[in-house]
Amino acid sequence: MADVVVALPEALRGELKEPLGAVYTDADALLSAAGRPIVAVGDVVTAHLVGAGVHPAVAVVDGRTERGAVDPEVAAAIEGFDRRIAVENPAATLSADLLAALSDAVDRPGSVLVRVDGEEDLAALPAVLVAPDGAAVVYGQPGDGMVLVTVDEARRDRCRDLLAAMDGDADRLSAILER
Repeated sequence: MADVVVALPEALRGELKEPLGAVYTDADALLSAAGRPIVAVGDVVTAHLVGAGVHPAVAVVDGRTERGAVDPEVAAAIEGFDRRIAVENPAATLSADLLAALSDAVDRPGSVLVRVDGEEDLAALPAVLVAPDGAAVVYGQPGDGMVLVTVDEARRDRCRDLLAAMDGDADRLSAILER
């Protein structure tokens, strides 16, 4: 059973539909605007970036897209990572395992694939907190494209506010990410 640190309350769901950055439909255009390192959240986003010739430093995937299994071509495209980490993370939550894996992966040399048993939808928020200034966090916006978040203190503040509004232990979340 996963050790859930915070969970998404119903009241916050609408607020998370608003993208945290610019939305792109073309991976090459996104990559030309993206800083480094790149942290990708989502199978389809990761497959698009790999297909465009760039392996994200960190990719967080769960084998699903828009509530269904990813196509076999998408799953097959997510290859070539230096290291793999498996974590559990139930839907609409952030588990201690996922938070620790993100924090650890950003600091590691090479590329890391974090394979989530459950759901990775909220992983972009803590990814913005652990990524260095100028890094790119890329996640999918269902029906619209890929969101590019260029990490800076204003984006971190927004993500901190969203995470603090979740149900659970915000202090523990911060402690895990700041280790």
